Amino acid sequence: MASLHEYFLKDGSNYLRTNEQWSLKHADGTVLAPEITATLCMDFETNAKFVWFYVPDITGVDCSEMLLLNKIEEILDWPRTKVGVIGGFEGEQTHGTDLTFTGRITFYSEKPVRPEWKEQMIREAQRVGHHLTFRSIDYRDMRNKLEKPLAFNSHDSRDKDLIAGRLAIQLQKFMCPVWYDDFSLKVGDSLRESIEAGLKECPKCVLILTPNFLSNEGWTKREYDSVFTREVVEKQKLILPVWHDVSRDDVYRYSMILADRVAAQWSLGVEEVARRLVRALNG
Repeated sequence: MASLHEYFLKDGSNYLRTNEQWSLKHADGTVLAPEITATLCMDFETNAKFVWFYVPDITGVDCSEMLLLNKIEEILDWPRTKVGVIGGFEGEQTHGTDLTFTGRITFYSEKPVRPEWKEQMIREAQRVGHHLTFRSIDYRDMRNKLEKPLAFNSHDSRDKDLIAGRLAIQLQKFMCPVWYDDFSLKVGDSLRESIEAGLKECPKCVLILTPNFLSNEGWTKREYDSVFTREVVEKQKLILPVWHDVSRDDVYRYSMILADRVAAQWSLGVEEVARRLVRALNG
């Protein structure tokens, strides 16, 4: 299951984004954690810009969203004060300062804004021509219901940060949801039951073959055995291999059948690997 933060990153993947991390402080100057992410989204195709916030659940703080409305003018001025941004082809270029602010302000809030505060914020925003959108756990849950994973992401846990997580996020950005443990598991879930369900229900399985994966006789071996059994029973090819730092001989020693499958090479880069997987999943 994708997190709200993942949707915050994914939803804006088609725009040029400028981000800044902000910390709130108590009256005594104590810095509160975690940080808020303020984002200016710039769409040079439509000559528009708009503002998004990711607001984590900050202990002891109620409705930090109200405070953030006072920062809009500062954020809109970022193309001038932070970084000069120019988009478009030569002869058609537009500077970020010239983009039109649509008035759209979107909050991705881990803690839902109370209805009475939301109504007050909307009224105040409307007076200056701003339009507020609030996205929280209900939005996350609805998106997760609608976006069924197209593939199971099978990987060795030692490859999570370098490969598996980056690939899962890139696939999400390409509107291709996958079953990935960090997205799909929540506290209290049975690991075995959840993985079994993912392996059974996902139409395909992305196998991230690395030296770590090939040497793992535990979970990854069981996942491969399970999806191979599905292939035999369902009489169709379900495995989409990704190779990182392994040779055909390495894969052959692990599985003769896998060595015969066309694989995406990680050396192509995460974006190109994700594109090839999306084509295979949608083909």
